[in-house]
Amino acid sequence: MMEDMLKADGRYSRQILFPGIGPEGQQRLGASRVVIVGCGATGSVLSSLLVRAGVGYVRIIDRDYIEPSNLQRQVLFDEQDAAESLPKAIAAQRKLSQINSIVTVEAHVEDLTPSNCEELLEETDLILDGTDNFETRYLLNDYAVREDRPWIYTAAVGSYGVTMNIMPGAGACLACIFPQSPTGAVETCDTGGILNSAVNLIASASVTEAVKFLVGARDKMRNTLLSVDVWHNDRSEIRVDRPREGCSVCHDRKFVYLAGRAHAHISLCGRNSVQIHERNRPVQFAELEARLAPHGEVRYTEYVLKFLRSPYEITLFPDGRAIIKGTTDIGVARSLYARFIGS
Repeated sequence: MMEDMLKADGRYSRQILFPGIGPEGQQRLGASRVVIVGCGATGSVLSSLLVRAGVGYVRIIDRDYIEPSNLQRQVLFDEQDAAESLPKAIAAQRKLSQINSIVTVEAHVEDLTPSNCEELLEETDLILDGTDNFETRYLLNDYAVREDRPWIYTAAVGSYGVTMNIMPGAGACLACIFPQSPTGAVETCDTGGILNSAVNLIASASVTEAVKFLVGARDKMRNTLLSVDVWHNDRSEIRVDRPREGCSVCHDRKFVYLAGRAHAHISLCGRNSVQIHERNRPVQFAELEARLAPHGEVRYTEYVLKFLRSPYEITLFPDGRAIIKGTTDIGVARSLYARFIGS
Protein backbone atom coordinates (compact mmCIF):
# COMPACT_ATOMS: atom_id res chain seq x y z
CA MET A 1 0.00 0.00 0.00
CA MET A 2 2.76 2.45 0.96
CA GLU A 3 4.68 1.63 -2.21
CA ASP A 4 1.52 2.27 -4.23
CA MET A 5 1.14 5.67 -2.57
CA LEU A 6 4.70 6.66 -3.45
CA LYS A 7 4.54 5.41 -7.03
CA ALA A 8 0.96 6.35 -7.86
CA ASP A 9 1.37 7.92 -11.30
CA GLY A 10 4.04 10.30 -9.99
CA ARG A 11 1.29 12.03 -8.04
CA TYR A 12 3.57 13.14 -5.19
CA SER A 13 6.75 13.61 -7.22
CA ARG A 14 6.88 17.40 -6.84
CA GLN A 15 6.17 17.16 -3.15
CA ILE A 16 8.86 14.50 -2.67
CA LEU A 17 11.35 16.79 -4.43
CA PHE A 18 10.87 19.32 -1.64
CA PRO A 19 13.76 18.69 0.81
CA GLY A 20 11.54 19.10 3.87
CA ILE A 21 9.47 16.08 2.85
CA GLY A 22 11.35 13.71 0.54
CA PRO A 23 10.49 9.99 0.20
CA GLU A 24 10.59 9.37 3.96
CA GLY A 25 8.28 12.28 4.70
CA GLN A 26 5.86 11.10 2.03
CA GLN A 27 5.82 7.66 3.61
CA ARG A 28 5.01 9.25 6.95
CA LEU A 29 2.15 11.21 5.40
CA GLY A 30 0.78 8.01 3.89
CA ALA A 31 0.82 6.33 7.29
CA SER A 32 -0.81 9.29 9.07
CA ARG A 33 -4.37 9.56 10.35
CA VAL A 34 -6.06 12.94 10.83
CA VAL A 35 -9.54 14.00 11.90
CA ILE A 36 -11.15 17.25 10.73
CA VAL A 37 -13.99 18.59 12.85
CA GLY A 38 -16.24 20.69 10.62
CA CYS A 39 -16.20 20.69 6.83
CA GLY A 40 -17.44 24.13 5.90
CA ALA A 41 -15.14 26.86 4.58
CA THR A 42 -11.92 26.08 6.45
CA GLY A 43 -12.64 22.35 6.68
CA SER A 44 -13.08 22.09 2.91
CA VAL A 45 -9.64 23.54 2.31
CA LEU A 46 -8.02 21.54 5.11
CA SER A 47 -9.38 18.24 3.84
CA SER A 48 -8.72 18.96 0.17
CA LEU A 49 -5.07 19.90 0.68
CA LEU A 50 -4.34 17.00 3.05
CA VAL A 51 -5.93 14.43 0.75
CA ARG A 52 -4.02 15.85 -2.22
CA ALA A 53 -0.82 15.71 -0.15
CA GLY A 54 -1.33 11.99 0.43
CA VAL A 55 -2.30 11.78 4.09
CA GLY A 56 -3.38 8.15 4.30
CA TYR A 57 -6.55 8.47 6.37
CA VAL A 58 -8.83 11.47 6.80
CA ARG A 59 -11.90 11.39 9.05
CA ILE A 60 -14.44 14.18 8.53
CA ILE A 61 -17.04 15.10 11.15
CA ASP A 62 -19.74 17.61 10.24
CA ARG A 63 -23.33 18.13 11.37
CA ASP A 64 -24.49 20.45 8.58
CA TYR A 65 -25.83 20.29 5.03
CA ILE A 66 -24.90 22.24 1.88
CA GLU A 67 -26.72 25.43 0.87
CA PRO A 68 -26.17 27.68 -2.19
CA SER A 69 -24.58 30.39 -0.01
CA ASN A 70 -21.81 27.92 0.91
CA LEU A 71 -20.50 27.64 -2.65
CA GLN A 72 -18.67 30.99 -2.62
CA ARG A 73 -16.05 29.67 -0.21
CA GLN A 74 -16.53 25.94 0.47
CA VAL A 75 -14.30 24.62 -2.27
CA LEU A 76 -15.33 20.95 -2.25
CA PHE A 77 -18.99 21.50 -3.12
CA ASP A 78 -20.99 22.32 -6.24
CA GLU A 79 -24.50 23.37 -7.29
CA GLN A 80 -25.80 19.81 -7.45
CA ASP A 81 -24.69 19.19 -3.85
CA ALA A 82 -26.60 22.30 -2.75
CA ALA A 83 -29.69 21.35 -4.75
CA GLU A 84 -29.75 17.96 -3.01
CA SER A 85 -28.99 19.49 0.42
CA LEU A 86 -26.32 16.84 0.88
CA PRO A 87 -24.65 16.57 4.28
CA LYS A 88 -21.24 18.21 3.99
CA ALA A 89 -19.38 15.17 5.32
CA ILE A 90 -20.94 12.89 2.70
CA ALA A 91 -20.35 15.30 -0.19
CA ALA A 92 -16.76 15.85 0.97
CA GLN A 93 -16.11 12.12 1.13
CA ARG A 94 -17.38 11.69 -2.44
CA LYS A 95 -15.30 14.54 -3.83
CA LEU A 96 -12.14 13.65 -1.95
CA SER A 97 -12.32 10.01 -3.03
CA GLN A 98 -12.41 11.21 -6.64
CA ILE A 99 -9.43 13.48 -6.02
CA ASN A 100 -7.31 10.72 -4.46
CA SER A 101 -8.70 7.19 -4.46
CA ILE A 102 -5.69 5.85 -2.54
CA VAL A 103 -6.57 7.84 0.57
CA THR A 104 -9.21 6.51 2.97
CA VAL A 105 -11.84 9.17 3.69
CA GLU A 106 -14.37 8.43 6.43
CA ALA A 107 -17.48 10.60 6.85
CA HIS A 108 -19.48 11.12 10.04
CA VAL A 109 -22.67 13.20 9.79
CA GLU A 110 -22.68 14.05 13.47
CA ASP A 111 -22.41 16.91 15.90
CA LEU A 112 -19.33 16.62 18.13
CA THR A 113 -20.51 16.44 21.74
CA PRO A 114 -19.10 15.48 25.16
CA SER A 115 -20.73 12.06 24.84
CA ASN A 116 -19.29 11.12 21.43
CA CYS A 117 -16.02 13.07 21.13
CA GLU A 118 -13.83 10.27 22.47
CA GLU A 119 -15.22 7.80 19.93
CA LEU A 120 -15.05 10.26 17.02
CA LEU A 121 -11.58 11.62 17.75
CA GLU A 122 -9.76 8.45 18.81
CA GLU A 123 -7.05 6.63 16.84
CA THR A 124 -5.85 9.68 14.93
CA ASP A 125 -2.50 11.47 15.00
CA LEU A 126 -3.77 15.04 14.69
CA ILE A 127 -7.02 16.94 15.17
CA LEU A 128 -7.81 19.86 12.86
CA ASP A 129 -10.38 22.56 13.61
CA GLY A 130 -12.83 23.37 10.83
CA THR A 131 -15.63 24.44 13.18
CA ASP A 132 -17.57 27.69 13.36
CA ASN A 133 -18.12 28.13 17.12
CA PHE A 134 -16.12 28.41 20.33
CA GLU A 135 -18.23 25.88 22.23
CA THR A 136 -16.98 23.07 20.00
CA ARG A 137 -13.43 24.44 20.07
CA TYR A 138 -13.41 24.47 23.87
CA LEU A 139 -14.65 20.88 23.80
CA LEU A 140 -11.79 19.98 21.44
CA ASN A 141 -9.34 21.78 23.69
CA ASP A 142 -10.58 19.96 26.81
CA TYR A 143 -10.30 16.59 25.10
CA ALA A 144 -6.89 17.29 23.57
CA VAL A 145 -5.37 18.57 26.81
CA ARG A 146 -6.78 15.69 28.86
CA GLU A 147 -5.58 13.08 26.37
CA ASP A 148 -2.28 14.80 25.42
CA ARG A 149 -3.42 15.06 21.81
CA PRO A 150 -2.13 17.68 19.33
CA TRP A 151 -4.60 19.91 17.50
CA ILE A 152 -4.60 23.01 15.29
CA TYR A 153 -7.05 25.88 15.81
CA THR A 154 -8.20 27.66 12.63
CA ALA A 155 -10.85 30.35 12.12
CA ALA A 156 -11.84 32.90 9.49
CA VAL A 157 -14.46 35.65 9.18
CA GLY A 158 -14.65 38.75 7.00
CA SER A 159 -11.13 39.29 5.65
CA TYR A 160 -9.49 37.95 8.80
CA GLY A 161 -8.02 34.54 9.58
CA VAL A 162 -6.28 33.11 12.64
CA THR A 163 -4.48 29.85 13.41
CA MET A 164 -2.54 28.33 16.29
CA ASN A 165 -0.77 25.03 16.94
CA ILE A 166 -1.69 23.45 20.28
CA MET A 167 0.85 20.76 21.11
CA PRO A 168 0.90 18.66 24.31
CA GLY A 169 3.42 20.03 26.79
CA ALA A 170 4.82 22.51 24.29
CA GLY A 171 3.03 25.78 24.99
CA ALA A 172 -0.35 27.37 25.54
CA CYS A 173 -3.73 25.73 25.04
CA LEU A 174 -6.74 27.52 23.56
CA ALA A 175 -8.05 28.47 27.02
CA CYS A 176 -4.71 30.10 27.85
CA ILE A 177 -5.27 32.57 25.00
CA PHE A 178 -9.08 32.81 25.17
CA PRO A 179 -10.04 32.16 28.82
CA GLN A 180 -13.68 32.89 28.01
CA SER A 181 -15.82 32.57 24.92
CA PRO A 182 -16.42 35.90 23.13
CA THR A 183 -19.61 37.57 24.33
CA GLY A 184 -21.93 40.19 22.89
CA ALA A 185 -22.23 40.84 19.17
CA VAL A 186 -19.67 38.57 17.51
CA GLU A 187 -19.22 38.76 13.76
CA THR A 188 -20.01 35.62 11.80
CA CYS A 189 -19.78 34.79 8.11
CA ASP A 190 -23.48 35.67 7.76
CA THR A 191 -23.36 38.99 9.61
CA GLY A 192 -19.90 40.22 8.60
CA GLY A 193 -19.44 38.31 5.35
CA ILE A 194 -16.31 36.41 4.43
CA LEU A 195 -13.71 36.46 1.67
CA ASN A 196 -12.86 33.08 0.24
CA SER A 197 -9.25 34.24 -0.08
CA ALA A 198 -9.04 34.74 3.71
CA VAL A 199 -10.33 31.21 4.25
CA ASN A 200 -7.89 29.68 1.78
CA LEU A 201 -4.91 31.59 3.14
CA ILE A 202 -5.37 30.71 6.80
CA ALA A 203 -6.41 27.11 6.13
CA SER A 204 -3.35 26.68 3.91
CA ALA A 205 -1.16 27.96 6.75
CA SER A 206 -2.75 25.40 9.07
CA VAL A 207 -2.21 22.57 6.58
CA THR A 208 1.46 23.50 6.30
CA GLU A 209 1.79 23.17 10.07
CA ALA A 210 -0.08 19.85 9.95
CA VAL A 211 2.30 18.51 7.30
CA LYS A 212 5.32 19.61 9.37
CA PHE A 213 3.90 17.72 12.33
CA LEU A 214 3.06 14.58 10.37
CA VAL A 215 6.45 14.28 8.64
CA GLY A 216 8.27 14.80 11.94
CA ALA A 217 9.56 18.35 11.33
CA ARG A 218 8.39 19.48 14.77
CA ASP A 219 11.28 21.95 15.11
CA LYS A 220 9.92 23.86 12.10
CA MET A 221 6.47 24.35 13.58
CA ARG A 222 5.29 27.86 14.44
CA ASN A 223 4.96 28.68 18.16
CA THR A 224 2.75 31.74 17.70
CA LEU A 225 -0.90 32.58 17.21
CA LEU A 226 -0.89 33.93 13.66
CA SER A 227 -3.55 36.38 12.48
CA VAL A 228 -3.82 37.85 8.99
CA ASP A 229 -6.20 40.40 7.47
CA VAL A 230 -6.00 40.07 3.69
CA TRP A 231 -8.05 43.21 2.99
CA HIS A 232 -6.26 45.64 5.29
CA ASN A 233 -2.85 44.02 4.77
CA ASP A 234 -2.35 43.44 8.48
CA ARG A 235 -0.42 40.55 9.98
CA SER A 236 0.43 39.84 13.59
CA GLU A 237 1.85 37.04 15.72
CA ILE A 238 1.62 36.45 19.46
CA ARG A 239 3.99 34.00 21.11
CA VAL A 240 2.19 31.03 22.63
CA ASP A 241 5.18 28.91 23.65
CA ARG A 242 4.30 29.07 27.37
CA PRO A 243 1.07 28.11 29.16
CA ARG A 244 -0.78 30.87 31.01
CA GLU A 245 -0.28 30.73 34.77
CA GLY A 246 -3.49 29.49 36.37
CA CYS A 247 -5.17 28.37 33.12
CA SER A 248 -8.31 26.50 34.17
CA VAL A 249 -7.73 23.77 31.57
CA CYS A 250 -4.03 22.95 31.14
CA HIS A 251 -2.97 24.12 34.64
CA ASP A 252 -5.98 23.32 36.85
CA ARG A 253 -7.16 20.39 34.69
CA LYS A 254 -10.82 21.48 34.82
CA PHE A 255 -12.51 20.11 31.73
CA VAL A 256 -15.93 21.72 32.04
CA TYR A 257 -16.88 21.37 28.37
CA LEU A 258 -15.84 17.75 28.26
CA ALA A 259 -17.75 17.02 31.47
CA GLY A 260 -20.98 18.60 30.18
CA ARG A 261 -23.89 16.20 30.53
CA ALA A 262 -26.32 18.22 28.44
CA HIS A 263 -25.27 19.88 25.23
CA ALA A 264 -26.67 23.38 24.74
CA HIS A 265 -28.57 24.49 21.65
CA ILE A 266 -26.33 26.30 19.19
CA SER A 267 -27.42 29.05 16.82
CA LEU A 268 -25.46 28.16 13.70
CA CYS A 269 -23.12 30.71 12.15
CA GLY A 270 -25.61 33.60 12.39
CA ARG A 271 -27.94 31.90 9.92
CA ASN A 272 -31.14 32.62 11.85
CA SER A 273 -31.14 28.97 12.87
CA VAL A 274 -31.27 26.81 15.98
CA GLN A 275 -30.03 23.25 16.19
CA ILE A 276 -32.04 20.73 18.19
CA HIS A 277 -29.76 18.12 19.70
CA GLU A 278 -31.93 15.01 19.78
CA ARG A 279 -29.81 11.88 19.42
CA ASN A 280 -30.19 8.15 19.24
CA ARG A 281 -33.75 8.59 18.10
CA PRO A 282 -33.84 7.06 14.61
CA VAL A 283 -36.32 8.67 12.23
CA GLN A 284 -38.00 6.90 9.31
CA PHE A 285 -38.07 9.54 6.58
CA ALA A 286 -40.71 7.80 4.41
CA GLU A 287 -43.11 7.52 7.33
CA LEU A 288 -42.46 11.10 8.41
CA GLU A 289 -43.00 12.42 4.88
CA ALA A 290 -46.53 11.00 4.88
CA ARG A 291 -47.27 12.75 8.18
CA LEU A 292 -45.75 16.08 7.17
CA ALA A 293 -46.99 16.36 3.58
CA PRO A 294 -50.37 17.91 4.52
CA HIS A 295 -48.58 20.65 6.45
CA GLY A 296 -45.94 21.84 3.98
CA GLU A 297 -43.39 20.89 1.35
CA VAL A 298 -41.34 17.76 2.11
CA ARG A 299 -38.40 16.21 0.30
CA TYR A 300 -35.78 13.79 1.46
CA THR A 301 -32.80 11.62 0.56
CA GLU A 302 -31.20 8.86 2.60
CA TYR A 303 -29.16 11.52 4.39
CA VAL A 304 -31.54 14.36 5.16
CA LEU A 305 -35.23 15.37 5.18
CA LYS A 306 -36.27 18.97 4.53
CA PHE A 307 -39.68 20.26 5.62
CA LEU A 308 -40.69 23.77 4.53
CA ARG A 309 -43.55 25.50 6.30
CA SER A 310 -43.18 29.24 5.83
CA PRO A 311 -41.48 31.07 7.44
CA TYR A 312 -39.64 28.05 8.86
CA GLU A 313 -37.55 25.27 7.38
CA ILE A 314 -36.72 22.09 9.30
CA THR A 315 -33.75 20.01 8.20
CA LEU A 316 -33.85 16.63 9.90
CA PHE A 317 -31.07 14.04 10.09
CA PRO A 318 -31.58 10.27 10.51
CA ASP A 319 -30.52 10.32 14.18
CA GLY A 320 -33.27 12.81 15.09
CA ARG A 321 -31.07 15.90 15.14
CA ALA A 322 -32.61 18.93 13.41
CA ILE A 323 -31.74 22.42 12.26
CA ILE A 324 -34.67 24.84 12.50
CA LYS A 325 -34.21 27.77 10.14
CA GLY A 326 -36.21 30.97 10.46
CA THR A 327 -35.76 31.67 14.17
CA THR A 328 -33.12 32.12 16.84
CA ASP A 329 -35.67 31.59 19.62
CA ILE A 330 -34.95 28.25 21.30
CA GLY A 331 -38.50 28.05 22.59
CA VAL A 332 -39.96 28.46 19.11
CA ALA A 333 -37.54 25.91 17.70
CA ARG A 334 -38.37 23.35 20.38
CA SER A 335 -42.07 23.95 19.83
CA LEU A 336 -41.75 23.38 16.08
CA TYR A 337 -39.75 20.22 16.64
CA ALA A 338 -42.25 18.84 19.13
CA ARG A 339 -45.20 19.73 16.90
CA PHE A 340 -43.94 18.24 13.66
CA ILE A 341 -41.28 15.67 14.62
CA GLY A 342 -42.40 14.67 18.09
CA SER A 343 -41.32 15.17 21.67
